[in-house]
Amino acid sequence: MPKDLEGLLVVTLEQAVAAPYASSRLADAGARVIKLEREEGDFARRYDRCVNGLSAYFVWLNRGKESVRFNLKDPQDQQLLHNLLSKADVFIQNLAPGATERAGFGSKSLRERYPQLITCDISGYGMEGPYRDMKAYDLLVQAETGLANITGTPESGARVGVSVCDIAAGMYAQQAILQALFARERGKGGRGIEVSLYHSLSDWMNVPYLQHHYGQKTPQREGLRHPTIAPYGAYDCRDGKAVLLSIQNEREWKNLCEIVLQRPDITEDPRFATNPDRVANRAVLDEIINGVFSGLDREEVIARLNEANVAYGKLSTMEDVVTHPQNRFIQVETSAGEVKVLAPPPITPDFEDHYGAVPDLGADDTQVREEFSSS
Repeated sequence: MPKDLEGLLVVTLEQAVAAPYASSRLADAGARVIKLEREEGDFARRYDRCVNGLSAYFVWLNRGKESVRFNLKDPQDQQLLHNLLSKADVFIQNLAPGATERAGFGSKSLRERYPQLITCDISGYGMEGPYRDMKAYDLLVQAETGLANITGTPESGARVGVSVCDIAAGMYAQQAILQALFARERGKGGRGIEVSLYHSLSDWMNVPYLQHHYGQKTPQREGLRHPTIAPYGAYDCRDGKAVLLSIQNEREWKNLCEIVLQRPDITEDPRFATNPDRVANRAVLDEIINGVFSGLDREEVIARLNEANVAYGKLSTMEDVVTHPQNRFIQVETSAGEVKVLAPPPITPDFEDHYGAVPDLGADDTQVREEFSSS
């Protein structure tokens, strides 16, 4: 059975994470994605050698694509790009702002030449504004958007442990491209899309922004604690492992005291009568909980939490993640062998998903150049 986007041609001038994320999801859905790489390749190929000698980032984000080495300044390669775009449905690029315009491939001029083309420009801070030409990497944008300042412990801000700015931008780009493809099917022609790392993450920052700007309530860094609910956070167990618990209502609070802590007397303590009381007396409450949990292994604590029907989560190590019973995996072919990758979240039970191989640099040079030697 054909995949949903089979027959669509996507051409990319991409590197790193944001644009490759968007195009990889289009490739998963069946689009043909031709990835144009500089002679030395997408620099994400060299981030590490963790996956049988290949980069973890590159393996994750480039399955199902064709790789062609390409020089944007070379006249013959410029003609190749025009030949590709004359047949393409989508063009994605995340080069430095202005790079494609200087080479004669600005999105506006491309859509004038190819009216059905959907262009997507991904940048750090947007195509306009005083930060337009600033270099933007994920950690820098986490800081600029304020995310790093509300993440971490009271003593220090922290980076979110994965590239959330890049991933957010890639997700928004994919969403906007799919919307544009749907609009084109309704006769609206091609369109230009601009997505930036900064604006992608600033959208995610709307709740703290609104709280601060309109409510004069600035979120504080709480580590693994919830700022307005208690108990809600991480507690160490006897075996050195931690469990997070979350109390959302008075029924759960009662169950926690009676079944998990085995301290029914606490429910009568006026210091913990309501959630605001528990937040105000969090230090004392945490001391009580830690006193119980420190005498039990994590699995013993979890058994009690399950019996009490109290929400919890393990503070998983990466080894816990590798063996997590809820994992789903896909198999991806690479030149270094088959790799098991954590599966994308959408499930379509009536369709059997198949994922393409991760290309070596220039693997499709000859075939693509011959196929698109003329427009």
